[in-house]
Amino acid sequence: MKIRGGDLDRVEYEFISFRPGENIRTLGYEKKYQLKQAKGVVKVTAPARIHLSVLDMNRFAPGRPGGGGIGFAVQIYCTAEVECIPEGVEIDYERKPILEHLTQVFSRVVGYTGGFRIRARDHRYKHVGLGSTSTIAIATITAMNYALGSPLQTDQLRLLLGNNFVEEVSDEMIAFGFETGVGPAVSVHGGMAIMGDELSLAYQHLFAEGKDVYILIPPSEISSAGTQEFELLMNRARDLDYRDRDLKAYMFLMDLIPALERTDLARVGEIVWEIEFRGSKRAEVEHHGFGIYRYMNQLRETGLEFVGMSSVGPSIAIITGKKEEEIKSIMEKLGLKLAIHTRVDNRGLVIETI
Repeated sequence: MKIRGGDLDRVEYEFISFRPGENIRTLGYEKKYQLKQAKGVVKVTAPARIHLSVLDMNRFAPGRPGGGGIGFAVQIYCTAEVECIPEGVEIDYERKPILEHLTQVFSRVVGYTGGFRIRARDHRYKHVGLGSTSTIAIATITAMNYALGSPLQTDQLRLLLGNNFVEEVSDEMIAFGFETGVGPAVSVHGGMAIMGDELSLAYQHLFAEGKDVYILIPPSEISSAGTQEFELLMNRARDLDYRDRDLKAYMFLMDLIPALERTDLARVGEIVWEIEFRGSKRAEVEHHGFGIYRYMNQLRETGLEFVGMSSVGPSIAIITGKKEEEIKSIMEKLGLKLAIHTRVDNRGLVIETI
């Protein structure tokens, strides 16, 4: 399968699967590092993310990370515990091939010939737009790095992960996945981030401090993973971004950043709502049917400051100063149920030795 973007965006991709440890991209980071093993177990706790929108899907594909985008971290956490061992890799995690590949990528770059014992736990919300894969991956590679004396810098880890981002195809095979870099950026730094192409962190800022985040997962029989996601992102979403990417970029730079600087949540909500109808975000919402738009519009009409769907959905994130009792009452009238009550994480990942 080959996919091509617009006339000026020559993104071609042939979908292939491979075994962990193959097709490693070292990004030129390989050199002789002074490695110093930490004593004990390194534990990294990383916040999950709400991914609000890609900027231009013509600029990324599996194996070609980028595309830009915006998102923010939430206080829903994944953890990775890493310990250096003499040899081999022992992984206690249900999605083992992903972490097997990540350990080989990292070990090759830093020249580590020993082994790792890894215990990873992600949040329980899979393929609903909260970034379980990218969050557990950045937590694990950060823990491995710290366990060896931090030979790589934070941005190097983020870029290394993004260029080697994979999803499992079977129990033994993996394939390159879609990666804008929004998830790892906000997991590391917290707050809201705006990404440019090639995983570049264009802007980061504290977001919605003191406000509550309510996440609801409307009923949807449409998958947000695997073949359905691939077909969605590689077809209609690209066409719509080809038309709307310039407007979206303008809104990010000229409207969203000033609103974040002013800590104007209502204005941020207005901008995000406009983006819900633009480019690839429109394709993502309509992927679940127009009922998602109806739900979000009804929620906004009750006076909620911020309503937006995460990633390819169907999770809807609400940010407001209203209390949980009032939110539950609003949802009950609409036939919806609250799934998660949390807040924005403005701290980012936490490293400790246990």
